[in-house]
Amino acid sequence: MLPLTSTKRSLFPPSSSFLSPPSSSSSSPSFSSPSISFSFPPKPHHRHPLPLRIRALDAAQPYDYEARLRHQHIKSQSLKIAIIGFGNFGQFLAKAFSRHGHTLLGHSRTNHADAARSLGVTFYANPHDLCESHPDVVVLCTSILSTEKVLKSFPFQRLKRNTLFVDVLSVKEFAKNVLLKYLPSEFDILCTHPMFGPESGKDSWVDLPFVYDKVRIGEDEERVSRCERFLDIFAKEGCRMVEMSCAEHDRYAAGSQFVTHTMGRVLERYGLESSSINTKGYETLLNLVDITCKDSFELYYGLFMYNQNALEQLERLDMAFEAIKTELFGQLHQVYRKQLFGDSEERPKVQKLLGNGALPSRVESAGDNNGKAEPSADNVAQGRPSSS
Repeated sequence: MLPLTSTKRSLFPPSSSFLSPPSSSSSSPSFSSPSISFSFPPKPHHRHPLPLRIRALDAAQPYDYEARLRHQHIKSQSLKIAIIGFGNFGQFLAKAFSRHGHTLLGHSRTNHADAARSLGVTFYANPHDLCESHPDVVVLCTSILSTEKVLKSFPFQRLKRNTLFVDVLSVKEFAKNVLLKYLPSEFDILCTHPMFGPESGKDSWVDLPFVYDKVRIGEDEERVSRCERFLDIFAKEGCRMVEMSCAEHDRYAAGSQFVTHTMGRVLERYGLESSSINTKGYETLLNLVDITCKDSFELYYGLFMYNQNALEQLERLDMAFEAIKTELFGQLHQVYRKQLFGDSEERPKVQKLLGNGALPSRVESAGDNNGKAEPSADNVAQGRPSSS
């Protein structure tokens, strides 16, 4: 029997075997004497896979075109917003502004560079450097008491002449007057009040009221569009957009916001404490104290000092408290009277002394004397008869 052998394939065959055309005999086994050998076409082996090459670019072009369009649209709608006063409330607003793709700048007296960096905000320690970045919108997040001082020293000359100024103070008549006083006439003014804060709006802004007044907005399309794009941030967050005048806002806010803060601070001074049997109403009072007293007393004082309606509300609260006390003590007085005198509505008759200090033997009414007048005490004492 003839031995059957096979040839070994080399791991690295010569390149000529790939380049040379196959012969007629290569497709079939080759026979040799005295042994029979079968030759198979070698399989290629590569140390590294060949790089992937995209040869049909037409499929990627529509996606790339749409992405560029989307990027251009976002860029056209985005604003460069500067936040003056990058404290607790300024950072709270910056989170929402960032979610909508706006470029953010920040400045405050306190160094909040680390907090700004975590929020994607460029922080400027010097307001001149911030103004030279030419923001489209400047948002004042300063306290009520420091707003006028900040505006007095602000370098308006380094800004674009049609910059939009927005305030978020809790008192609007004061904010409107101080902005009109210090801002150049070319600047736009939008007075706003987000009627929520980091505590009440930490979960969602849906259905929370946002009040605004377009005090001075230029008529050209670009300035009108810029104002609408800024307001659109709060609308997209789900806020209930309320447009009203600054005077009307202060009248309503004095009856709601100032009264709320006043009651919260009164209860805080009273010393509410939680217990294991809290009712729902009591939990509401505890939450009121917690929300209002986290704000600074400076804010509360500003609500009183710079809202002309606040003093009237404070006096009404005082009169209401006195009226409740009067009603309570009046009810208590009637309870005491019933305990002393019973259910009779008539006051008991008081016996009068005679002239000599002795009590009369009997008290007679005019009817018991057959229509005659009762003898006077003097006549009885002196023994004189009574007149008929």
